[in-house]
Amino acid sequence: MLSFLIRRLLQTVPTVLAVVLLIFVLFSVVPGSIVSSMSDDSDPQVELRMKKQLGLDDPVYVRFGAYIAKLATGDFGTSFRTREPVTTMIAKRAWPTLQLIFAAMAFAILIGVPLGFIAALKPGGIVDTLAMVVAVSGLSIAKFWLGLVLMYLFALKLGWLPSFGYGDGGLKYLLLPAVTLGVSPMALFARTTRAAVLEIMTADFVRTARSKGMSEIRVVKWHVMRNALVIILTTVGLQFGGLMGQAVVVEKLFSWPGIGSLLVDSVLQRDIPAVQGSILVVVMAFLAINLLIDVLYGVIDPRIRYA
Repeated sequence: MLSFLIRRLLQTVPTVLAVVLLIFVLFSVVPGSIVSSMSDDSDPQVELRMKKQLGLDDPVYVRFGAYIAKLATGDFGTSFRTREPVTTMIAKRAWPTLQLIFAAMAFAILIGVPLGFIAALKPGGIVDTLAMVVAVSGLSIAKFWLGLVLMYLFALKLGWLPSFGYGDGGLKYLLLPAVTLGVSPMALFARTTRAAVLEIMTADFVRTARSKGMSEIRVVKWHVMRNALVIILTTVGLQFGGLMGQAVVVEKLFSWPGIGSLLVDSVLQRDIPAVQGSILVVVMAFLAINLLIDVLYGVIDPRIRYA
């Protein structure tokens, strides 16, 4: 297990470096002057002084080398706009984003997986039909439109929940953005679970277990459920990482002070260090989640061994 973890961690290094290089190059070739967009003063002397302070007059390879050296020490740089360390800015926004993502994922798993499982046990029935209608609808609805509908219904019309904002970070503020973000993965989990269970129910080892007189409950519990969880877990891992990117839309819509909002604001303000830091954190979180999923495979299915 230890050698597997070390090998996987080493495999993430080229990915992170490639992302860092790509982001750096893209923002290095962006047209227009960053200094001009930051300052209302058109004095060339002022712009030159700001470029020198920010290190923008150095060659690209020098700036990239300095950036990599800072990253190696955990320093994501300093915001061009606020002059605040990017790590501090991200740390302030990390908890609201984690709250939103975990709440959305909990909603998706608790509804989507049981719904798909029940639908597969009675294929072609009413529950199966309704589950697939919900799944197709959930995958088709745009998050922005769904968020506006939920906001209008539960906040403006009924007045049950606040329409936007973080407030005290309580459940009433979290509910609408979490449901908006969680509907799409919930629908995907329902479809994936149904397909996985239907496939496993016709497998040879399931028929063998039934022929030996094992009760249907034990067959479902020990054979169907355990094998389906491996497939479901893969989908959960991919969606967990995907939610990091999808949260950008939801956070801006509901004025949620997370990393997604920080990323959008930083792009609009051309605050390159903040943009680079935000994207890098999202990428590293995605890689960490997938590493955790790989480890959990062995816990769920003892047949899986790590070489």
